[in-house]
Amino acid sequence: MRMPVEAFEHFYRGGAAISRLRGGPARGERSPEEWLASVTPRSGAAPLGLSALPDGSLLRDAVAADPVAWLGPTHYARFGSDTGVLVKLLDAGERLPVHVHPSRDFARSHLSCPYGKTEAWVVIEAEPGAVVHLGFRDPVGRAELAELVERQDSDRLLELMHEVPVRAGDTVLVPAGLPHAIGAGVFLLEVQEPTDFSILLEWDGFALDGHAEGHLGLGFDRALDAVDRGPLPHDQLKALHREAAMRAEAADQPRELLPEAAAPYFRAELVRPATRATIPSGFAVLTLLEGQGRLGTSHGAELAVAGGDVLVLPHAAGPLWLDGDVVAVVCRPAEPQHAERTSTAVSASLMS
Repeated sequence: MRMPVEAFEHFYRGGAAISRLRGGPARGERSPEEWLASVTPRSGAAPLGLSALPDGSLLRDAVAADPVAWLGPTHYARFGSDTGVLVKLLDAGERLPVHVHPSRDFARSHLSCPYGKTEAWVVIEAEPGAVVHLGFRDPVGRAELAELVERQDSDRLLELMHEVPVRAGDTVLVPAGLPHAIGAGVFLLEVQEPTDFSILLEWDGFALDGHAEGHLGLGFDRALDAVDRGPLPHDQLKALHREAAMRAEAADQPRELLPEAAAPYFRAELVRPATRATIPSGFAVLTLLEGQGRLGTSHGAELAVAGGDVLVLPHAAGPLWLDGDVVAVVCRPAEPQHAERTSTAVSASLMS
């Protein structure tokens, strides 16, 4: 099912790249995100963030009304009517503030939620010299971090972090707890756990009040417990950043774009058909990044698709096939057998 174009205002600038890809009405300068086939509301601002179907009804309600058809019996038996994934387009017209997302363990203990917010980025476009900031290069003491946040010492925060150049086609896995910031000029597809939890380490100069909004209502004394203050070694950093992952050769099977450490949280697969690519059954968000082609079912139904299209794929529709000169990304929730693992799986996998 093809999803309508949607947008809402945010605290940072951007959105032109999303307009080029998706079309639709003109966006304001602070419309840098589009949430795709989302059943997750924006924190404290529902129904913002919830995606509408072409008839105006909410996808969330459609899934709740027939979860087995949408999600499949195996997913439903493990998770109920929870899709387990959130997908976004994000166009950073300016550098985002340094921030952190809580782990599942932290979210269960302090936010009454089974999900944290591990996320991953598929870089669609990157201006020359574009960078992201990931993790601390050396250990940072608790008191030092609290002081930097209180002083809003942006220069020092960035100085303490790894600066990572990125190009179109790269992917980056961002485990929960890892301090990070997306640099200006990066346009990406983000797949993440289905929450809107962020802890701000920086907000000075942005259109928000970090003292009020930056600690998830917990106060910074507790919220800073969610931050991984240890060093991110270069070998682990390299494992998180896959250069040119999207530039793989055409093939008729989807190719996983993310490291194994992402498996307990979500999946993101490249679909670039050599002749006709198969898309297995299961709830998924299909984003066409370029080209033109056809999406079809084993029952003979076909739909013309092109770059900029976003489709939500119910389990009952598959398996599907995709042909043409298209480049697409399929984002899915974790497979149930992998999702049994806890949020420690990211760090454990990277250390192995």
